[in-house]
Order: sequence, then structure tokens, then C-alpha cells
Amino acid sequence: MCLTFDSIADQQRSVRILAAFLQKRNIPHALLFTGIEGVGKKDAALAFAMACNCTGEKPGRSEFIDHSNSKKELSTAFNPCGYCQSCRKIESGNHPDIIRIKPSGASIKIDQIRSFCDTLALKPYEARVRVVIISDADAMNPSAGNALLKMLEEPPDNSILILTACQISDLLPTIVSRCQHIRFNPVSVKSIETRLIEHQGLAPDKASIIAAMANGSISKAFAMNNSSWINRRNWLIDAVGLDQPDQPGALFSMSSGMLMAFAEMLKKNKDFLFDSLEIMKSWLRDLIIYNFHPEKIINKDLIEKIEYASQKIDIKSLLFKIDAIQAAQKNIQSNANLRLTLETMMMRIGRGRETITPLTK
Repeated sequence: MCLTFDSIADQQRSVRILAAFLQKRNIPHALLFTGIEGVGKKDAALAFAMACNCTGEKPGRSEFIDHSNSKKELSTAFNPCGYCQSCRKIESGNHPDIIRIKPSGASIKIDQIRSFCDTLALKPYEARVRVVIISDADAMNPSAGNALLKMLEEPPDNSILILTACQISDLLPTIVSRCQHIRFNPVSVKSIETRLIEHQGLAPDKASIIAAMANGSISKAFAMNNSSWINRRNWLIDAVGLDQPDQPGALFSMSSGMLMAFAEMLKKNKDFLFDSLEIMKSWLRDLIIYNFHPEKIINKDLIEKIEYASQKIDIKSLLFKIDAIQAAQKNIQSNANLRLTLETMMMRIGRGRETITPLTK
């Protein structure tokens, strides 16, 4: 499937803005795409570079056709064809005038910025418009950011810069002010579910669960599927318990020592920590929701377990446990001591429904 604007899910507003630039032939010298990881920012940047240089030299098509008077989406009028030599080179990463910059290690360094700035001083080899795509621009170190700023103050002709970042607050305000900002929204659960089924061959029930837990990110959903996320979820829910007659309470009736051991287990699996906490929350949420709107539960493939478990604990207690997990997540994001945060969370989950107070760093 060729990369086009129409292949970018749930970003109609952003695509319309880009299509309008192409239609009016008034493209800003610098664009900034922001949004969470995995919503199509990088694909949109690549599709835009293709559209700027598309020749439309496809069998049976001698020029780039304008469909703007049709009933089709505005993006269709200026979609790259995906078949001409320029489009194929750009999509495959082999076009000499489409420069891609990404972090080298943990950051984008000044030498990377200086290198492409030197290139921009020369004429393009074959493109109508040279495009530089700086992925994860929020990873630029201060010196790299200042070097980019100097170039933005005197942008070269026939060149466009596209920066991608999660949020503008992580970039120098002076860089943001010199870019046309376009916001990309989280992708809908339904669109992610469809992608998982069509592109990953996932069964609908499992696709539904992963899509609901992917927080609007297609790339995260794909990564969850490829990392056996479902198996990890099953193990964690079994540990939490409340779903088997011979395990009445499990995690929530453990001794203090066992709760501390569970906190240590979570701490050791740092790569899966965030997902672990989200899984625990989704499970507790399902136990509450099931009694009111069973069709809205997330873990649909575990409905029998949820039905049993939802009868074993009262809603106030479940809400308290969810609050304990959310408090831990906030403390982790604030760089609080990880061991203390997780141990406190587990003690709160294992006992009553007391007021939660934030942890100090």
C-alpha cells in the first residue's frame, strides 16, 4: 500500500491544512507537527515531501490531476501518486534531497544540524523542493537548537523543514514561533482496532483490547501486539486475582511481605511498569463497569472472570485502589523514589480505603 494522506488515520484536519498549502502553492518554510507518538506525524511528513515533488508519471497518467472539484476529500486532490520515480525514492528513503534527521543516541547534536545546513546551501540534486524532516525535534540539545534557530531566521529557497515532537513545550519558544504548528490528535480506538486486524492479522477480540489500551497510538498498539502484551496481561491479572473461586482476593489479601515482593517485581520490570499499572487499572475499572454497562468493558475476552470478580469486592474499595494506582503514576512521572512509590501503592491497595496523599521526592 502506497503512502498517501488518505492512509493517515483520523487526522482529517491536519491533512486539510497540508492540502491547502499545496493547493495555494503557499508552503511555509518550516512546519511543526506535534502529538503523541504513533499518531502519524512522521508518515504525514513523508507524504507531504512526496506531494511536493510528485510528478504523477504513472501509467495512464501524464500529469498530477486536480480532483478538487470532485466530491472526494480535499486531500485526494494533492495526494502523492506513490508510483512516480520521485515518490518511490522518497518512500524508500533513497531520495538525495529528502534529508531525515533523528536522535543520535539520546539527543540530536549540533553536528547533525550543521551538516544539513551546509547541504541546504547547495541547489537540490533533482527535487523541486528539498525537504528536511527532523524527527523527535524535542531531543535537540541546546546547541543544536540554537544552530537550527539561526537557519530558520534566514531559510534557504526551495527547502522546507518539518519538525516532529510530542509537545511544543519541549522546544525553544523561538523555534516554535518560526514554524507553522499543526497538531495531530490521538487515533480513535476503532481505527487502531481496524489496523491491528488488517495489518497484524489479530483476532477482533484481542485487537479490541489492545486498541483500547494503546492510548491513541497506532505504533504503541503494534508494539504491544509484537511484544506478547496479551500474555503479560493475563499473567498480571492472574496475580491480581479475585477471578477464581480458589483464589478469593489474591493480591488484595496478601500479607505485607507478599505485597512488598510484588512491588519489587514491578520495579524490576521497568520496561513494562507503565503498562502493568494501566492493566491493573483497566481490570479494576472493568469490575466496576460490568455491573452497569457490561458492553463497555475493556478486557472483553475475560468477561466470565470479570463477572465472577465483580461480585467479590465493593465499588468504593475498587475506586480507592484505582486512586492508589493513579497516585503512584503521578509520583513516578514526578521522579519520586520508585521503590517507595510502588511499596506505598501496594500497601494502599492491600488495605482499606484511606485518603491518598502525594509522596514527596
